[in-house]
Amino acid sequence: MTSKTTIPGGAQPAPARFPPTESIQSAPRTLGSSDYKTLALSALGGTLEFYDFVIYVFFATVLGALFFPVDMPDWLRQLQTFGIFAAGYLARPVGGIVIAHFGDVLGRKRMFTLSIFLMAAPTLVIGLLPTYASIGVAAPLLLLAMRVLQGAAIGGEMPGAWVFVGEHVPEKRYGFGIGMLTSGITGGILLGSLVAVAINRHYSSEQVSDFAWRIPFVLGGVFGLVSVYLRRFLHETPVFKELAGRKTVARELPLRTVLREHRLACVYVALLTWVLSAAIVVVVLYTPTYLQKVHHIPAALALEANALATLTLTLGCMLAGWASDRVGSRTVMLVGWGGLFATAYMFYSGLPGTPATLFWHYGLVGLFVGTIATVPIAGVRAFPAPVRFSGLSFAYNMSYAVFGGLTPVILTLWLQHDPMAPAHYVAVLAGLGFVLAFLPLAARGHAMRDGAAKA
Repeated sequence: MTSKTTIPGGAQPAPARFPPTESIQSAPRTLGSSDYKTLALSALGGTLEFYDFVIYVFFATVLGALFFPVDMPDWLRQLQTFGIFAAGYLARPVGGIVIAHFGDVLGRKRMFTLSIFLMAAPTLVIGLLPTYASIGVAAPLLLLAMRVLQGAAIGGEMPGAWVFVGEHVPEKRYGFGIGMLTSGITGGILLGSLVAVAINRHYSSEQVSDFAWRIPFVLGGVFGLVSVYLRRFLHETPVFKELAGRKTVARELPLRTVLREHRLACVYVALLTWVLSAAIVVVVLYTPTYLQKVHHIPAALALEANALATLTLTLGCMLAGWASDRVGSRTVMLVGWGGLFATAYMFYSGLPGTPATLFWHYGLVGLFVGTIATVPIAGVRAFPAPVRFSGLSFAYNMSYAVFGGLTPVILTLWLQHDPMAPAHYVAVLAGLGFVLAFLPLAARGHAMRDGAAKA
C-alpha cells in the first residue's frame, strides 16, 4: 500500500528512517480469490469479535437492575451501568498500544488472532457472573474487570483488522476492501441487535432478567473461539513480509517514532475518530436505551428499529468504500457527513412518532452513519508501513477512549436538561467531519488511486 508522508497543514515530517512505502508495493492488480478469502475471514472475525464487545449495551437496562442495588435511583443506576461500558473504551489505548507494538515488530497476523482470543474469554465470563443479589458489590466490580479486558482486546482488533486488510488488497480496490471490512465489523452490532430482539421476543421481561440475558454472552464466548480458529487460515500481509525480508521492521519502539515524526497525522486521525465515535456510540449503541427511557418506546420495538438502522449502516459502509475508489474519500466525506447532520435532526426531532416513521428515519440516519468507513480509509494511509499499526492504533484508541467512552455518560447527564441532546451532539461532530474533509489527508485516497492507475 502506498503511504506518503504528507500531513495535515502541509508541514513536512522529519527525514524518514525507512524506505518509502511506495517501494513496498506490488504491481497493480485486481481482486483475486485469495483477496476475497482474506476479506471474508477478516470481516467474519470482526463481526464475531465486535458482537462480543457491544452486546453489553443492548442489555444495559437489565444489567443495571441486576448488578446494582434495587433502591438506587434509576438515573444513577443507568449512569453507573454506562460508566462500566465506558471503562471498556478507556482500556482500549493500553491494549491497542501493546498489541500494535508487537504487530509492527512480530507481524500483523499473530496479533490479529491474539486480540480475538482475549475478547472471547471475558465475554463468556460475563455470561456466568453472579449478580448483586448473590455477592453484593463484588458483582459490579467483576463486571467492570471483564469490560476492561474486552476493551484491551478491541483496542488491538480494530486497527489491526484495517491494517491487515489494507495491506492485502490491491491499490485500486483499497477503499472497497476497507469498506467491506468495516461493514463486517458493524455487522457485529447488527448481530448483537438481532440477538437482543430475539431474546426480548422469545422471553418475557421476567425471564430475561432471570436467566435469558446470559444467553447472548455465552454465545459470544463460543463465537470468539470460532473466530480464533478461522483466523488460522489467514496469511501474513505482503507489506509486512517485505519489511521483514528487507530487515526494515521498526528497530526502535514504534510508538516513539510515531510521536516524534507523525504527530499531526495522529491529531487528524484522532479528530476523525471522534466523529466516528459520535456516529456509532450515539446513533447505534446509545439510542436503543434512549428510546426506551426518554420516549417510552417498548424494548422490542426499539431494538427492531435499531437492527434496521444497523443493517443500513452496514450497507452504508460498503457504499462508502466502493465510492471512495471512484470519486475519492473527500467527496464521500462531504456528502456523508452532511447527510448525517440533516438526518440526525430529522430522526431525533420526530420522536416518538409512529412505528413506520421510527423505522424509516432510523434506517436513513443509519445509512449515513456508514460514512465512518472513510475514517480507516484515511487513517491507514496516514502512517508509513513500519509504524502503521502503532500510529493508527494510538491515534484511534486514544480518541475513542476519551470521546467514545465518555459520550454515554455525558449524554445521560445532558438529557436531564435537553431531550434533544443526542441530535445536537451528533450534528456538531458531523460538522467537524465535514470540515476535516477539506484537509490534505482526506483527498489522498483519490490521489493514490490515480497514481496507481498511471503506474
